[in-house]
Amino acid sequence: MNAVSNDVPADFAAALDDLRGQGARPGVHVEEIAAPVRVAPFSAALSGEVTNPSGNHDDDPAATGRFVVLHDPAGQESWQGTFRIVTLVRATLEPEMAADPLLADVAWSWIPESLDLAGLRPGTDTLAEGGTVTRVLSQSYGALSNTPDTVDLEIRASWSPVGTHLGAHLAAWTALLSTAAGIPPLPAGVTAITRRFTPGPAKPHTVGP
Repeated sequence: MNAVSNDVPADFAAALDDLRGQGARPGVHVEEIAAPVRVAPFSAALSGEVTNPSGNHDDDPAATGRFVVLHDPAGQESWQGTFRIVTLVRATLEPEMAADPLLADVAWSWIPESLDLAGLRPGTDTLAEGGTVTRVLSQSYGALSNTPDTVDLEIRASWSPVGTHLGAHLAAWTALLSTAAGIPPLPAGVTAITRRFTPGPAKPHTVGP
């Protein structure tokens, strides 16, 4: 992308440029997807998945998620700014973890740890952090009784970045994906985002954050 449309705010274009310059971590595949609409005047979205450590490409990803950037030049009071990052991470855990009463607390602690790993400080680089942690235990019966029980973990987190340097925020999210997949997060890798952003108003697709 060599040119930016005149109707795209300079801050939003700068934020996308910074995202574009951030490489994904090894083992994390990231690509652009349709952005949500009706949430903010401008938006962009990425999907990500962590390769299963088994190395078998037929296996499901160890973790998946979405990273959404919302921008409202007029600002929104709840955001405490003009940008909002909305993230989602899903992973399947060992069944014995379902009974752990601290699972949700531990999963939520991965968020500040990931932000810290990316050099982001709450109150300085991020504002109005919030989110939820959901776990679902799936048990099989009858003809499916031999199917192993599973625990699906879902982390939804959002925060407002201070400034337009969003590459570090993307790095924090990929670190969170790696942690949820049971892989220790590594320093930023060299795998580039597979598709380039086309900055502009939110596209007419319905893909919620």
